[in-house]
Amino acid sequence: MADFAWGLIGPGAIAHQWAEVVQSLPGMHLRSVHGRDAGRAADFAQRWTRPGRPVPQAVADLDAMLADPLITAVYVATPHSHHAAFVRRCLQAGKAVLCEKPLVPTQAQAADLCGLARQRGVFLMEALWTRFLPAYAQVRQWLQAGDIGAVQGIQSTFCMAVPYDAHSRLFDPVLAGGALLDIGLYNLAVTRWVLESVHGACPEPLSLQASGALAPSGVDQRVAATLCFPGGVVSQFLCAFDSVADNGLRIVGAQGCISVPAPFWGATEALLQRPGRETLRVAAPHAINGFEGEVAEVVRCVQAGWLQSPQMPHAETLALLGWTDQLRRQLGVRYPFEAAG
Repeated sequence: MADFAWGLIGPGAIAHQWAEVVQSLPGMHLRSVHGRDAGRAADFAQRWTRPGRPVPQAVADLDAMLADPLITAVYVATPHSHHAAFVRRCLQAGKAVLCEKPLVPTQAQAADLCGLARQRGVFLMEALWTRFLPAYAQVRQWLQAGDIGAVQGIQSTFCMAVPYDAHSRLFDPVLAGGALLDIGLYNLAVTRWVLESVHGACPEPLSLQASGALAPSGVDQRVAATLCFPGGVVSQFLCAFDSVADNGLRIVGAQGCISVPAPFWGATEALLQRPGRETLRVAAPHAINGFEGEVAEVVRCVQAGWLQSPQMPHAETLALLGWTDQLRRQLGVRYPFEAAG
């Protein structure tokens, strides 16, 4: 375990941020890259070759990569619709898995994979990097100290104007496209995180209501949602592929407000505002690019022999997908593969 070797499935755009961390942190390295395009996988491996570390290899045969005894964990960064199949193969091969969010498109699929991970005794974690950022450690400290009093409301936006392309993973229902799963998951995840920080566990909402607009392909391109919780706490968010917003987070309390400026999902600072007092702004820059927290967590947990992360447990993944399932049903969005589970 002195040199933690990683495999990668899906050398796309997001995987470059992950690779920068793996090829920068001590005690780990990228060993193998697998993708459907062999040339792209080879280019990725070459780009992330670093002096003093083993040279990453592009591997065309996934079974061969998963049979490599030197690989401890695999990062899955394919489109959402392909996560389940690849995660399953990794778990069956006994490889720990860090899978890009969402773990899978539906709660039923996630329950199946979490059950398999427990059955096989293999670590599995959804890559929700926001929960591991230093800025949120500061926000948690303010919340738990009662610096804004009782939390009354949570507001956030995650919007970006993206040209419609029916074949893009963002809009293709076959690829589990839609704003809610791709970006709105962060709005929901932060809502859960805030309430967990205050109460020790996130309570179930009394109601979830969604409205919005569908793309011509039938997936959600804009979602506005309101979640009401016991005690009158309300969380409201907007996520969209056809809009522009400030993309910040606000936590409203009885005695003050905490703000996380854009992009709240990759926060590098937090603000505490209270009447009659100067705004307190705390900088919390990323050590590398923000992915370092979740990567280090996988190594920590695997070395400890744990099957899940206490910071991002299976129950959290299942709860998040339970919410997205409900909101998608209200919008009338259903993926072609859902009938099969």
